[in-house]
Amino acid sequence: HAGYSYSGPAAAYAYKSLDLSKCKRIFLLGPSHHLYLPTCALPLTSLKTYSTPLGPIPLDTSTLSTLRSTNEFSVLPLDADEAEHSLEMHLPYIRHLLSLSSSPSSTKDDFEGLIPILIGNTTPSTERKYGNLLAPYLSDPENIFIVSSDFCHWGTRFGYTYYLPSSSTTSSTTSPSATDLSSGLSLHPKTHKTPPTDPANHESIGTLDRACMEAIESGSHERFLKVLGETGNTVCGRHPIGVVMAGLEGVLRDEVGKEGRGVDEGQGGKRGRFRFVRYERSSEVRRVGESSVSYASAFAVL
Repeated sequence: HAGYSYSGPAAAYAYKSLDLSKCKRIFLLGPSHHLYLPTCALPLTSLKTYSTPLGPIPLDTSTLSTLRSTNEFSVLPLDADEAEHSLEMHLPYIRHLLSLSSSPSSTKDDFEGLIPILIGNTTPSTERKYGNLLAPYLSDPENIFIVSSDFCHWGTRFGYTYYLPSSSTTSSTTSPSATDLSSGLSLHPKTHKTPPTDPANHESIGTLDRACMEAIESGSHERFLKVLGETGNTVCGRHPIGVVMAGLEGVLRDEVGKEGRGVDEGQGGKRGRFRFVRYERSSEVRRVGESSVSYASAFAVL
């Protein structure tokens, strides 16, 4: 959800994977950058549409009302809503895809609306609570969930300069699963004036991101949290990702025994698991004084 010149291509890979033919509702989950929240928030009841340069997107006021009735959601103030780019940057993509299924000036005839949810600084247990609350919506084939997140924000201006030297690798493979993720160190411009080369800084950032991506692809919310805890990787959408991962785990867990299949059955054992289709960085960092932001896109099908 950075500027389109940075994150736009990566996001487009995920949107190209979307099939809106059966879609009636789109849930858009993004992290809060301007409003401190320990929980999650929904837009004001007075809002009926979101505006985009391509035309308006209606909000699903009925589903939003149902979610509000749980008393589990805070109210997203209008000023914070207008300032929140993690939701805003996705709206033109959504509007464009909806227009492809109808006339250019309107959305799909059977589209009931968008459900924006701002996710705060949630604890693991809170993520599981909201995941369980949203699980029935996740399991509905007429719903699509979009999760907004950038990946590693690396550099002193982000307060994150974690580096994994080659000595962290526990085998000859370069897979993050073969790396001791907790054995890295934070680089400082005054004490690390010479750029690291074994590996180069940007290669270490790639390992940090791939560790998170592998954890997300595993389908284990706990594993994702473990990697974040070991590396401190600054994945800004880690909380909405966690909510959806917990929700998917809940859906698959509830289905065990109901249809005579296990959690990992279906779609070659990948049902309900994310598959990453694109990864890139804004720059290839070498020196400590430089910075970059990573972007990745993935999709999952239940």
